[in-house]
Formats: sequence, structure tokens, C-alpha cells
Amino acid sequence: MREKDTISMQLVREALLQTCPAGEPDAGLLARAGIDPEQLRRPEARVSAQAYARLWRLLARRCNDEFFAMDPRGLRSGSLAFMCRAAMAQPTVGQGLETMLAFLSLMLEDLHPGLVRQPDMAEIVLNEPRDLPRRAFTYFTFWMIVHGVACWLAGRRIPILAIDLRCGPPPFCDDYRVMFTRNLHFDRPLTRLVIAPQSLDQPLRRSEAQLQRFLAQAPGNILVKYRDPASLGLRIRGDLLGLEPASWPDSDACARRLGVSPATLRRRLADEGQTYHGLKDSVRRELADTWLSQADLSMAEIAERLGFADSSALYKAAHKWFGCNPGQRRAQHMHGAAAD
Repeated sequence: MREKDTISMQLVREALLQTCPAGEPDAGLLARAGIDPEQLRRPEARVSAQAYARLWRLLARRCNDEFFAMDPRGLRSGSLAFMCRAAMAQPTVGQGLETMLAFLSLMLEDLHPGLVRQPDMAEIVLNEPRDLPRRAFTYFTFWMIVHGVACWLAGRRIPILAIDLRCGPPPFCDDYRVMFTRNLHFDRPLTRLVIAPQSLDQPLRRSEAQLQRFLAQAPGNILVKYRDPASLGLRIRGDLLGLEPASWPDSDACARRLGVSPATLRRRLADEGQTYHGLKDSVRRELADTWLSQADLSMAEIAERLGFADSSALYKAAHKWFGCNPGQRRAQHMHGAAAD
């Protein structure tokens, strides 16, 4: 892993929700992971995959759970190693994947995965006994483990054709797309991950030494090694976060900065299932949500920071983004903080 391989700080915040439920995040634990607690509230902040891997291991030891305490039973420390060792003993990637899913179905109370193979596709379907959608981060972590280990078994990235999720879109949606696929759908009746069936037929050959190297770097290696190839949308999003929204370039200016024509920019973003307008809206939504969680900022200040002409534009956008007005969204944040 390279230090420049990063993920959204939002994933750190999500990992701490149930593993540090007493109130403020544990500053000492974050320092041991190499994460600055002061960065937690910065919407544009990112953390290295190495630091996130250290945090994951520290939290797993603290809670004796490699699934961030998001399931009543959880995955006790050592579960990932046991699952990998059992899967790598199978003759093919598909059989190794089935072994993994059977293990997870036995261990977890709320997520029971199964593999369904058809002539033109294979899908991992999550059966959920309690009929409530999980947090997006719960699904993110589950697919990170399942897809990451399957890719390690195969020795290469297994392309994901689509992912359907029962939850709504999270603030870290762009990291989801870079990690997994642009073909990502929220608020669906069923959570599933779709792959090409031929990916499962290749022979599985992994050694104990390879397993030890894999486990030593997990889950940071999973986050960066097997994610989607270089994303133009992610690069543009990073550029937008580095600028004040009022000074964001239009699409033509963005294309010039990237050294491509406007038509090429539109085509390449379309290939990723994105548009320049959609990227700007996604970043603006994330910034708005973070600033609304800060009680010392007025609505007028937030509207100005976001590049809106006045507060009425913020109210209109908030209804589109959150289904409520900015004051109600702020109240939701305050209620959540009090519950913690």
C-alpha cells in the first residue's frame, strides 16, 4: 500500500459509531492508528488506507469483533483468518466463496448471504431476518470483506456488475463507487452483489505464506488493491473539495484543467455513471450536511459557503437532499449526538 491511497474520513466516523458509543471518540486510540481527531469533522478530510487498517485492528481487539459491533453476534477476532483458511482449501474460487458465505451466515445474526448462480450472472444475495435496512456502512463493510477475500482467492479483481442496497445513499457514496462499481443502486427491496459467473470457475491456489501476508495488511490491502481502477470522478471530486464552492469551475473549465475536451469529459464521466453536475451536487450535499451538524454556523453562513445566492436556495436544496428543511436536518444531527 502507498500512503497516498486514501478513503473518506466519513468511514472512520462510521466505524466509531458503535465501537466508541460513550460519546466523544477515543483520541488515544485514534492517535495509535495515526488519525488526527481534529480531522473527523472536516468534510473533505481523507485518511490513509494504512491508518484505517490499523484502526480496524485496534477496534476489533477492543470489541472482540471484526465487524465493528454492527451485528448482535458479530465476528470474533480471528474470524477473517479462519474464513480465509477454510475458503482457500476449496478447489475453485466459487466453492471458496460459498464456504465464506456459509461461515458468515452461521456467525452473523442479521445478515445471511447466499450465492445464486445463473447462466449469465452470479449474485450474492443478503437475506435479512429482521426486516429493517442496515446502515450503509454495515453493507459497505460486509461487501468489503466478501469481495476483498474473493479477489484475493482469485489473485485478481473480480469485476462487479452491479450492487443493490436496501438503504439510502450515504455521504461517502463516491468511495462506495470507487471501491465497488459505478452501477450502484440504493433504496432497493433486496441487497445483492452481481458478478460474472465465469469469475468463479478458475482453480484456487493459495499457500499459507500468502495467507499470512494477506492477513498482515488486511483490511487496508482490500480497500486499495481490489477497488475499481482509476476514477476520473474521484479525481474531480477531490479537486472540488479543495476549492470554495463559489469558485468551482464549470464543466468546460474543468475539462481544460484536465487536458481533455468537454465532450471527452462528459463521455468518461458517463462511462463511470456520473455527470459533472452530479459530482458538484454530491460534494455540496456532503459539505452542507457537515456544516449543518455544527450549531455555531447560521443558515445564512452555510448558504454563503455553499455558493448559494441566499438562504432560500439552501432550503430548496436541503429538501432535495434530505427530505426536510435545514433546521430539521440540524435537529436530527443534534438528536443523534444526544443519543450517542
